[in-house]
Order: sequence, then C-alpha cells, then structure tokens
Amino acid sequence: MSNNDRGVTIWLTGLSGAGKSTITEHLVPMLKARGKKVEVLDGDVVRTNLSKGLGFSKEDRDTNIRRIGFVCNLLTRNGVVAIAAAISPYKAVRQEVREMIGDFVEVYVKASLETCIQRDVKGLYKKALAGEIKQFTGVSDPYEPPENPEVICDTERETPQESAAKIVAYLKKAGYLETNAGTEENFIETEKTENVYLEQELP
Repeated sequence: MSNNDRGVTIWLTGLSGAGKSTITEHLVPMLKARGKKVEVLDGDVVRTNLSKGLGFSKEDRDTNIRRIGFVCNLLTRNGVVAIAAAISPYKAVRQEVREMIGDFVEVYVKASLETCIQRDVKGLYKKALAGEIKQFTGVSDPYEPPENPEVICDTERETPQESAAKIVAYLKKAGYLETNAGTEENFIETEKTENVYLEQELP
C-alpha cells in the first residue's frame, strides 16, 4: 500500500471557538488536492444526527466521542482520511479512541478561554457564564488538554492556513502523504509553509 492509499484519523480537539472547524475547512482541500479521500465528522453536525438525543453529562459526552471514533475507524481502515472536529474534553475517552483506531493523529487546537469568549459568535459562552447553559466545557465543565498531541495549532498565533499546513507537514513526516503529492501551481505557498514546519520538527 502506498502512502497515499493509507487512511488516518485526524482528531482536532479544543475548546468551543478555538478554531477546529475553520482549520478543517482549509485542511480538506489541501488533502483532496493530494489525491486523498476525505470525510469530516464535525461535532455540531454529529450531535444533530448520529448522536441526536444525547445530553452533556460526562457519560453522554463519552458516548458521543465513541460514536465518532467508531465511524472514523471504519473510514480509516478503508483508506479514507477521517477528520473529527469535536471538543472531546476528556483524555481517557480520546485515548480509548486512539487505541481503537491506531492510525490516529491528535491535533490540539489551542486557544485561551478568554480568546474563545471573544470569538463567541454563537453567544454560547455568554449564556454559560450567565448560568443559562449548564455543563459547558471551559466554564462549568472541565477541558483536559492533550499531554502529547502529534500537532499543536495555536490559533492565537497562527492563521487557519498555517495551522492546516502544519497538519499536512506532519502527515508527510509520518508517512500518510506522499512528499511530492499535490499541484505546485495551486499550493506553492502552502508547500513553503509545510517545508518550514518540517525543517523545524525534523532532527
């Protein structure tokens, strides 16, 4: 199996408003341009379909993540790049999903609570801080940051394009993408950014 036929799950975890969905929007076309089959499981979309009816207790949150992980596992073993963009606040269930899938790249989408509150386009933090939403991650429910993620995207310091390019660079280094895959005409700036990250990370 060539590198470009390998499936992998890219798991973006972080607070609401950290930038998971925005990075995903930039990452998908980069991967498709390199010949990858890509499917996205966005936390908000999953909750209205696959996990409809679940609440926000720890048990329900873990069930939601296990369901996303199950689908990602099916996709990954069939050569698809599965991108999960979900808050997934608890370390234990993220580790459980990692062990189930195997080909798993954890991406910590890092942003401070203060920044996420400032970005609060849906007004969810405002409601949570006012006590109108219970068990809200980062306010009244904990978020457990990854200890050893494969990639950290600091969205207070990086553009979404830079964060997506950092993930692509890691996928190349880890053997999930051919190093020469993609069209130079469309992605010359992206390639430059990826090469910078590779130079920084490779010994």
